[in-house]
Amino acid sequence: MPVLICGSVAYDTIMVFPDRFKHHILPDKVHMLSVSFLVPEMRREFGGCAGNIGYNLHLLGGEPIIMATVGQDFAPYAERLSKLGIRQDCVRVLPDQFTPQCFITTDLDDNQITAFHPGAMSRSNDNRFDHVAGITLAIIGPDGRDGMLARARELKAAGIPFIFDPGQAMPLFSGPELLEFLANADYLAVNDYEAALMAEKTGKSLTEIAGMVRAAIVTRGGEGSTIYADGQEHTIPPAKAAAELDPTGCGDAYRAGLLFGIERGWDWPTTGRLASLLGAIKIASRGGQNHQFTRASLTEAYRQAFGSELPTW
Repeated sequence: MPVLICGSVAYDTIMVFPDRFKHHILPDKVHMLSVSFLVPEMRREFGGCAGNIGYNLHLLGGEPIIMATVGQDFAPYAERLSKLGIRQDCVRVLPDQFTPQCFITTDLDDNQITAFHPGAMSRSNDNRFDHVAGITLAIIGPDGRDGMLARARELKAAGIPFIFDPGQAMPLFSGPELLEFLANADYLAVNDYEAALMAEKTGKSLTEIAGMVRAAIVTRGGEGSTIYADGQEHTIPPAKAAAELDPTGCGDAYRAGLLFGIERGWDWPTTGRLASLLGAIKIASRGGQNHQFTRASLTEAYRQAFGSELPTW
């Protein structure tokens, strides 16, 4: 069944500075900063929350439909999605814009200097999904501010349940706007910092926020996650990763697991554990879309991680 994935599709350009920023930035001169870093190692990755979530849901055997606004340079990404068989019914290309791009420079201490160009994403509010039939579930991830507000209202009006995942877009919204999202949404997915920030902005406790949706999912990095649903707190343990190479896209992988479990009507402990496992699989690969798994390997990994069986699908 089609699942609408609303959010950014972006190119991530990742560069590695083989030294430490602190050796080249003088603390007493930051007001007149002018530095240049030689970065002999560079790679370009396919990214963006909608792209990453769609990729993981596709690996699970789901049917993601990506909804994103992109630019004139989208062709390589479009070709990749086509080869994977991921639907692009709601990808809108703006020829006078660039696809969103993130430029990340990392030093030997894993400190990062990041520049993000939103490009076509700033006009995401002009996109539409009403020409696509059969959508049963959706997620609203970080995107253009007006686009996120519009999607929430449109999905609510269409009777399509959705996860609200504000992510790094959280600072764009006021307390009343966040409360509007919660009134329209069926599920909330945030990390522990975002949960605290939402509570501060809305003046609501986490318990009150959880009571406004069917389920509130709070991830806590390596400590696992907690799912608040039906008056219960489900503690989801972390899955052990084979290696911890790159956290980029781990939250997106987790959200694909949530969507997959919700769509199939699985209970929250099972859904949360699947989501946790996907995050652990992703962190062992660099980039947001380079990891692989099969149904058989995933089933075995779930058994090894949690000592129980995944439902058949």
